[in-house]
Amino acid sequence: MSNYNNNMNQIKSPLLLAVGLAAGILIGFAFSKPDSDSKGLSISLQKFKEVLTQIDRNYVDEVDTEELVETAIVHMLDKLDPHSVYISAEDKVLANEDLQGNFEGIGIEFNIFKDTIVVISPLSGGPSEAAGLRAGDKIIEVDGKVIAGTNLTNRDVQRYLKGPKDSKVKIGIARKGSKDLIEFEIIRDRIPQYSVDASYLIDDITGYIKISRFSATTYAEFKEALTKLKEKGMERLILDLQGNPGGYMNHAIKIADEFLPEERKIVYTKGKEFKFDSEANTEFLGDFEKGPLMVLVNEGSASASEIVSGALQDNDRAIIVGRRTFGKGLVQLPINISDGSEIRLTISRYYTPSGRSIQKPYNDNDHYGEDIMNRYTNGELFNSDSIKFADSLKYETLKGRVVYGGGGIMPDYFIPLDTNQNSVYLNKLFNYNAVQEFAFKYYEENKSKLEKMEYDDFRKNFEMSKSMFEQLAKIGETNGVKKDTEDINKNKDLIELHIKAQIARRVWGNDGFYPIFNETNEVLQGAVKLFDKSEELERAEF
Repeated sequence: MSNYNNNMNQIKSPLLLAVGLAAGILIGFAFSKPDSDSKGLSISLQKFKEVLTQIDRNYVDEVDTEELVETAIVHMLDKLDPHSVYISAEDKVLANEDLQGNFEGIGIEFNIFKDTIVVISPLSGGPSEAAGLRAGDKIIEVDGKVIAGTNLTNRDVQRYLKGPKDSKVKIGIARKGSKDLIEFEIIRDRIPQYSVDASYLIDDITGYIKISRFSATTYAEFKEALTKLKEKGMERLILDLQGNPGGYMNHAIKIADEFLPEERKIVYTKGKEFKFDSEANTEFLGDFEKGPLMVLVNEGSASASEIVSGALQDNDRAIIVGRRTFGKGLVQLPINISDGSEIRLTISRYYTPSGRSIQKPYNDNDHYGEDIMNRYTNGELFNSDSIKFADSLKYETLKGRVVYGGGGIMPDYFIPLDTNQNSVYLNKLFNYNAVQEFAFKYYEENKSKLEKMEYDDFRKNFEMSKSMFEQLAKIGETNGVKKDTEDINKNKDLIELHIKAQIARRVWGNDGFYPIFNETNEVLQGAVKLFDKSEELERAEF
């Protein structure tokens, strides 16, 4: 099961990019049980036990002590830093699936149209494809329960359709041309998820790879993409880490190693305990140690993304292009609790090769999450002069270029947010699923023609007619979005481009979507013009 609901806010809006940064940087470590508690800890534990016992025995109403304990744990961790968190046993599986690179379910790409789950496509090789589900099928019942028209959320869909491998689920499908519901019994299986969203040649020699997160499968996916691009004649590369919230540190380290020569430092960590101190250096001959390299970042690039970009910047291996990264320099260790829950506890800080800590201040946790909004309102996303760094946080790269710590990775070349690539009306159409619904409907009605068409022909010649704009607006109004003629006339080309990208995704997947969508990617468009700077950096001597 997968939901490719890439709406405008998810893709473009700087105000929401930092919302999903829970992935962070995660490492594994084997704990030994402490021999004894310190005196202070024993006193604190006894005090907590006394208070909880008094509540349980004497409080006027019945209380759920388990819920009280969980609330106390959440607030206790909240006092530490913004990234030390508690995850209940119920939420643990969901929290880990993105990083593990797979989950178990029925294997569909879906969307929710008019409060009904609509199958965009069964995933190739998955159980739904084997059972006979088709694009356009509407899931009305699950295990005899009607779920259509029940204010469905993505979380509800996961609850109904995900489950352990080899478990069974019965679903009732409404299909065009069939008067009655069609029933299927599907045996769930493991469904892979991918973190390399796209890889393709922008031109004859320029490769592009987008990594959305650093999961358990990221390095293998990246190696495969890099190899294929080199076989096609790639001589220079753009690595897109925009909006990448992080993930496993070891995969970030291995990807950085692919670009760096021998005996180069990648990252190091320091914690209160010596056992959490570590240093990562290059270990093998990488597949792209020479050749112009650009790394794209923005305010949504965090943690493991910052390890890669910081290592390549400090070693003068790549030109970093975009906007200042999120600024997460803390390392979390997942620790299992006996009831199946988990805490992700910050156990160290990481530092780039030059010695920079890029963790932004978090003394006032209440305002930590507002940082991206503050960057927007103070003008930083539009003008690099709005960014101030203290001289005490000044460092130098291997070749003597000045870089700064204290709050993210500042790119070598700043690309402002393009406000011209924004339409309030289009945002609303995305938010209310109108764009997705229109693209899906257009694909279904023109499927045979589209699947016979060459991608380059579609990309070059597709245009929206006046009637198509009217159909889009009608779907928008049905879904609750009032038609905005002025916005449509002003942003006609932008709306058409996003519709074209969404239709291309239906036919050619992400490799069809991103070349079109990236026409709105101001950071990528700026980077393509800067390859001469990358070549100068590569030729520079120590």
